Amino acid sequence: MRLADHELDALLKRLHLANTRRAWRELARRAEQENWTYHDFLTLLVTEEIAHRQQTRLERVVRRARFPFLKTIDDFNFTFQSTVRLSLLGSALSADFTTEGHCLIFNGKPGRGKTHLAIAIAYRAIQHGFDALFVTAAELIDDLSAAFRAGRFAAALAPYTHPSVLVVDEVGYLACGTDAANVLFHVVNDRHRKKRAMIFTTNKPLNQWGRVLHDEDLAHAIVDRVLERGRFLALDGPSMRTKHLGIDDPTAPEPSHQSARTPAREVIRISGIDAPEFPEPTILRRLRSGRVSRDTRRVRGTGKCCSPRVLADGSGNKPSACAASRPSIQPGICDLALAASRFTEGMPLR
Repeated sequence: MRLADHELDALLKRLHLANTRRAWRELARRAEQENWTYHDFLTLLVTEEIAHRQQTRLERVVRRARFPFLKTIDDFNFTFQSTVRLSLLGSALSADFTTEGHCLIFNGKPGRGKTHLAIAIAYRAIQHGFDALFVTAAELIDDLSAAFRAGRFAAALAPYTHPSVLVVDEVGYLACGTDAANVLFHVVNDRHRKKRAMIFTTNKPLNQWGRVLHDEDLAHAIVDRVLERGRFLALDGPSMRTKHLGIDDPTAPEPSHQSARTPAREVIRISGIDAPEFPEPTILRRLRSGRVSRDTRRVRGTGKCCSPRVLADGSGNKPSACAASRPSIQPGICDLALAASRFTEGMPLR
């Protein structure tokens, strides 16, 4: 019995062997040229069909999972992590993680790779033949809250409880409504009873989930169910998004902050101009160095002497000879000498 090519195509179409319909002619030509046996030809034909179906299923399930991006565990750089190693995630990458309903909570600052690892584990579960769903905590809570108000909560809950692996991203990043704990508890409790895997990512400590979800008791019940068959993993190291800037590099020197209190002999800079390397001598510096006596201050440029006690005399008596000669002194020099003398003697400035 020999069928025409179009008749054979029709039979393969009825069997839904789409890849076999496309590949059998080329494989038959190679079999004739290379003298394959019938067994070898049939084996290769079936193998190609299975491989194509697996790839098609993988692409379809990944689209339904709604990953924001696709990352694998091989893409993750563990070099900058001191607390998480690939060996710690071995069980999460196996099929048992999904079949036994295990859970994970990834905690850390932004950019540490929490979402990357969550997607990589969910993608590995898809490769093992399971399905998955990715959703942010804000999207899940808003969707279920709106469904509850519309009276269709049960129907809206099903898409979050049926997938074999559920990834809830960014718990605590955005503000939630007052019923956040209530709707999230329904998801977690239903999946916990059915032993379905869950993965959470968060930047908040577990003891702050009550504040995030607006209910301490329900938040504690959620964490308790997640961690009964789960683990809490904290990620450290620099942010992968800004690592090239060195902002979070622990080996980088800390930025210097000038103390608000300046030492007694330290020069206070008001502007951006550096102080001179060899400053000019001033009366105050000369007083400190002992060049000028405490009782007699020689005013620069006049050759006259001014006693601090005479200069400080505010009694209204007849001015002394030194005071009478003040007009001949350079303006402001005598007052500066008086201020300097009071500073060195600990007297209050007038």
